[in-house]
This record gives sequence, structure tokens and C-alpha cells, in this order.
Amino acid sequence: MGFQLIEQNGYRFRYEVGEGGPGTIIDVISQADASYGRQSIGSIHHIAWRVANEDELVRWQQKLLDVGLHVTEVKDRNYFKSIYFREPGGVLFELATDPPGFAIDESVENLGSDLKLPEWLEPTRSSLEAQLPPINVPKIRR
Repeated sequence: MGFQLIEQNGYRFRYEVGEGGPGTIIDVISQADASYGRQSIGSIHHIAWRVANEDELVRWQQKLLDVGLHVTEVKDRNYFKSIYFREPGGVLFELATDPPGFAIDESVENLGSDLKLPEWLEPTRSSLEAQLPPINVPKIRR
């Protein structure tokens, strides 16, 4: 996926992608005798990677198919489009587009001030809201 090994310390491998900087480094610890984690509190469900747009997403989808991985169809997640696949060790990866972004249904100034739900969850809105603490968005002084 474009990562390069930049450091190894025992069973810890550090990889970097692109030109480096925040969000471009990942550490992988190799433990041959480790058992698979179970999905529960404290476990990681998936790792998400960003791509610039849907054209790039489709190019990655084809690249992954070409190397024999099972890849989902492009899924419309309202704020982005994405594909999912498992790497050979079983980790679930998501590639997601930047656009259209979170400002498609509210202004940038009001981002995060209301609970936004996908259409299929709207029928459960009142139940979900009853379980959540109130949203308190701090105001920034200018």
C-alpha cells in the first residue's frame, strides 16, 4: 500500500507512507504466537485510510483485486465513499474518500452541534438520543 520500512527494533516494525509527518507512520508488532483478538471493548474494529476521491478509491479497489484480495463494492457512507478488505493477517481495512465531507448537511460553523444519523437509523433517533449525553460544543473566542 505504498509503505516503506523505516525502522526495526526486535519484533517492532515502523512503516511510513508518503512524505512523512503526522498520520503517515504505523508501528506493527509481530507476535507469531499471538491469538486473534475478539471484537469487544478495547479492540480495534478496523483501520481506515483516506484517499483523495472516488477515482482513486476505484483504482485501489482494482489493485487489491489484482493481488487476490476480496474487496467490497464501493459503499456510499453519505459523508464519504469507501471499500473494505481484510489483509492476509485478518485485519479489516477501510479506504475512504475525502469528499463530500461532513459539511454537506450543516455549515462548518455548526459542525457537531446536532446529532446526524444515516437515513436507516432515523426511526430510532429518539431512543438513541435518550442514551446519549447532551452535545456541548464549546464556542471559540475570536
